[in-house]
Amino acid sequence: MAVPNQGESILEALQQVTQQLGRMADGHDRIATELHRANLIQLHGYFLGRLDRAIDDPPLAAALSALTDLSDEERRQMLNANAQYGLILLAYRVGSVDRSELLGSLRWLLGSPVFSKYWERTAETRRGLPEDSLEARVGRAVDVIRDERLEDLDEWWVVDPESTGE
Repeated sequence: MAVPNQGESILEALQQVTQQLGRMADGHDRIATELHRANLIQLHGYFLGRLDRAIDDPPLAAALSALTDLSDEERRQMLNANAQYGLILLAYRVGSVDRSELLGSLRWLLGSPVFSKYWERTAETRRGLPEDSLEARVGRAVDVIRDERLEDLDEWWVVDPESTGE
């Protein structure tokens, strides 16, 4: 019976240990990712709590909003639009929705006159974001969707004289 080479046994043991360490590192990465997601959700919960309080209390709303020339009702609407936008972004950040669902939700939200006004009024703020940040990238995508939607609305209202029988 042949006795295995001691060097081969050590090499095999090292390979097994390396594989085990790799599996442990993968598990650690998954845990770190889930903790990050949980922290984002909790932080956003605090943010929404503050917004909810501000929506119910005009002096607090004025403190949380940099938008000027708004009635108390309009300010509450803008804060609510901001909260909804933030929720959609959070859903994407934590992996609850994919990019297509994110953009679809934002396309639908742009159908709201209040959200459209919010989007227009906060354009300058978005321009100040780091260009490669998620929010800046999503903002540019929403701008494109908004421009396309406005073009679609313009086209929708154009009446073809042949289709009316004239």
